[in-house]
Amino acid sequence: MSSITVQPPKCLQKTFVAPRRHMFGPGPSNVPPRILAAGAEPIIGHMHPEMLEIMSDIKSGIQYAFQTQNNMTIAVSGTGHTAMECAIFNAVEPGEGVLTAVNGIWGERAAEMAERIGARVNSIVTTAGGYFTSEEIDRALAKHKPVLFFLTHGESSTGVVHPLDGIGDICHKHNCLFLVDCVASMGGAPLHMDKQGIDILYSGSQKVLNAPPGTAPISFSERACQKVFNRKTKPVSFFLDMTWLANYWGCDGKPARIYHHTAPVSAFYSLRESLAILAEQGLENSWRRHKEVAEYFHEGLENMGLKLFVKDKNARLPTVTTIVAPPGYDWKEITSYIMKNHNLEISGGLGPSVGQVLRVGLMGGNSSKASVDMVLEALRDALRYCHKSKV
Repeated sequence: MSSITVQPPKCLQKTFVAPRRHMFGPGPSNVPPRILAAGAEPIIGHMHPEMLEIMSDIKSGIQYAFQTQNNMTIAVSGTGHTAMECAIFNAVEPGEGVLTAVNGIWGERAAEMAERIGARVNSIVTTAGGYFTSEEIDRALAKHKPVLFFLTHGESSTGVVHPLDGIGDICHKHNCLFLVDCVASMGGAPLHMDKQGIDILYSGSQKVLNAPPGTAPISFSERACQKVFNRKTKPVSFFLDMTWLANYWGCDGKPARIYHHTAPVSAFYSLRESLAILAEQGLENSWRRHKEVAEYFHEGLENMGLKLFVKDKNARLPTVTTIVAPPGYDWKEITSYIMKNHNLEISGGLGPSVGQVLRVGLMGGNSSKASVDMVLEALRDALRYCHKSKV
């Protein structure tokens, strides 16, 4: 008599084939064949010499993408949320102060993560689609005296690219580390970690890099390392403890690397290839292309009579565009219609922008005028056929 009580699921006896779609939401973006092929290479051990060489290549690629010479530069095994927690969990101890800038969902998330580890959290808040002046940040730092200030460079929930120049100097004047989220902006908008005085910077693999989700670049300045590696308490997460991760990535100067976790080997292959493509294209060329394509898209939207959510043209994120939800329409019906009839993903709002906007992401290889034309035609079609109320 069989000891098996749970039978093989019938659903797994069918072959799964992923649908091919135009991934024009805020992420993930389409993965080009070259990166897919890299991820399909044979598995090797996560401590093999070849793997360590790949990790070294990834480190160099991140340093280029971030424009930093920081030695403490790695890719965390996980999505951008993992890197956000890695930054906060390592840089902040219980009872210390954290200030978050909230102009969308990511400042809210950072605040919650800091609260969960016992930090004293304060926030400065502005309306969705807005950003903070240097004077506002300076006053808040003087008032709350945090050890860490969090700011989102590319706020994908609202479509804002936040000015960074001068903020690092303000933070350092107040003896505070400057932590920046560039998940939605890296490679798509100008960013200079060292020149802009950013102490901790992190991103994700699935946006402009066009790699599968699951790896997250992060870098720590020397100032940040002094704080991280002179803690009185251990970080709450073993998995994200930079003492271990620094050794695994060969950043601590020790002769031997010690096993910490089994890295996502195939994901590292893909990340290396995506960084290689960015290096081949050139960072400034990528920034320029994303800007030109975004402006072409914005002009097309306005010609259709649609309004952009971010009023300040200089504050519009080149990678993720937020469109004011057309009055009288159900935004869910629009996105569903476009998916069904055009095989194309665009999204509604997130966090404070829910119900207010449509979000379109044109990142990496998807950032082209051909992609823009495809989205504009899909929107025209949806507005023609979706139900519009008389109100």
